[in-house]
Amino acid sequence: MVDWQVTAKGIYCEAVEDDVVIIVFADHSVRCTGYSKYGPEAKPEALAILKKKSRVLKRKLSCEGPQDYRVIDYKDSVFGQDK
Repeated sequence: MVDWQVTAKGIYCEAVEDDVVIIVFADHSVRCTGYSKYGPEAKPEALAILKKKSRVLKRKLSCEGPQDYRVIDYKDSVFGQDK
C-alpha cells in the first residue's frame, strides 16, 4: 500500500510541443494537463495554437491523453513496474 496521495512530474511533450504535468494518484488513476488543454474538450483557442504549431513543424500534433506512452511510462515508474 502506498503512503502518499498524489505525485506529479513536469515534462516537455513532443506530441503537443508544450510543457505538461503528468499527475499520478495513489488509486492508480492518472491525469495529464496536456490532455486537459489539447484533448477532445479543449478550448478552440488552444486547438488553433496546436494547428498552427503543426503547420510550422510540418507534422501532425495531437494529444493521446492517458494512453500516451509518456503517461504510462511515468505511472509504471511510480508504482515500480519498470521494464
